Amino acid sequence: MEKTKRRMWQFPWRYRESIAFVGGIILIGFILQLLVGNFSFYLLQAPVNLIVGGIIILLLILFSFARKSFLYKWLSGVPFSVTLIGAIMVLSLIMGLTPQVVRINPHDSDIFTILGFRQVTSSWPFVLMYLLLLFSLGALIIRRLQAFRKQDYAFYFNHIGLWVLLFAAGLGAADMKRYVMHVQEGEVEWRVYSENKDVLELSIAIQLNDFDMEEYAPKLTVIDRESGEPQPMSKPDYYQIDEKRREGRLNGWDIELKEYIHQAIRNSDSTYQEVPMPGSSPAAKVLAKNIATGDIREGWVCGGNKAQLYMTLPLDSQYCIVMTQPEPKRFLSDIKVFMEDGNETETILEVNKPLRIGSWTIYQYGYDNQAGRMSAYSSMELVYDPWLYPAYAGIALLAIGSVCLLWSGNRKNKKEDDLG
Repeated sequence: MEKTKRRMWQFPWRYRESIAFVGGIILIGFILQLLVGNFSFYLLQAPVNLIVGGIIILLLILFSFARKSFLYKWLSGVPFSVTLIGAIMVLSLIMGLTPQVVRINPHDSDIFTILGFRQVTSSWPFVLMYLLLLFSLGALIIRRLQAFRKQDYAFYFNHIGLWVLLFAAGLGAADMKRYVMHVQEGEVEWRVYSENKDVLELSIAIQLNDFDMEEYAPKLTVIDRESGEPQPMSKPDYYQIDEKRREGRLNGWDIELKEYIHQAIRNSDSTYQEVPMPGSSPAAKVLAKNIATGDIREGWVCGGNKAQLYMTLPLDSQYCIVMTQPEPKRFLSDIKVFMEDGNETETILEVNKPLRIGSWTIYQYGYDNQAGRMSAYSSMELVYDPWLYPAYAGIALLAIGSVCLLWSGNRKNKKEDDLG
């Protein structure tokens, strides 16, 4: 007897139907992208995101009453989940291969921009896939919880953690705010500028007690006194000041470092002394010997700053030795943070060492590059994210689930070894 060929869209749906359905949703997403442009997450600002989140949870609960239906089993089943994950991976690959921009140039009309590839996470296909993933994963979790088994604890931790993380990261994106605050030393600031250059008053204030910077030792180079170009022009020579390696060579001159003071103040017209203070600058006493002629030049070289003039060591009528500006090694801000609820915190803020307080995260952002160590202000980036802790909860559940999977896997292997 000949086997009857299964028709398309005949329950139970499998991979063909799943691919067709997901492909159709992506096509609808691209049509919306062409008609209305990128999806604006600002439409989901609180309390809209809370309402939308509540609706999603309510729909999942109501839909769970039909969990024995073919449609529910398909939505929470393997074929649809694999197809959905595959579609999201393709969109993620596009995002990785296409440069992403924060703002779209209104005059940019290439095909990648039109289809939303320049801002994948704000494109309609990605948003629709995200919503489908929330429903599919949520339906699976509810189905498994209603048939609860104690031995599936790793599954519950992993999947619930992933759902909470996706829920918080997606719906909470609209509530995330970023500001850059410039705080003068010794003053308290609570105002920032919006993207439209309007002054905004925040619910958080920062007092800058002190700004400090550690610098690398500067470099020496030979320049043309007229043009200021480092020599030789094809490939300039630089000597990195190092008290353990006091000799170098610059453009045909042997260099010997006689003395180096990192925080120096001019003592006379041609000498320096060590004085640790904001206006100090690196200075080096250098002996230079011309390799070809044997001519010797000796004197102090200083890069200078806003508080004192630079000093060069003339070699001849055309060339002289100069010192570059030292590069920052570490800069930090001694700050005190005031919250609207009366909470106060003092800390040392550094690059890659942010302060998290309430729903705020404060990063060391910058300073007056021209003034360097003498900067009178410090720039800090403030990120407001009220959904941060729910996202952390999701990550924590995922981590617990991963550990549980490893532990249960080891137990299973041990049992098999014992039986063997």
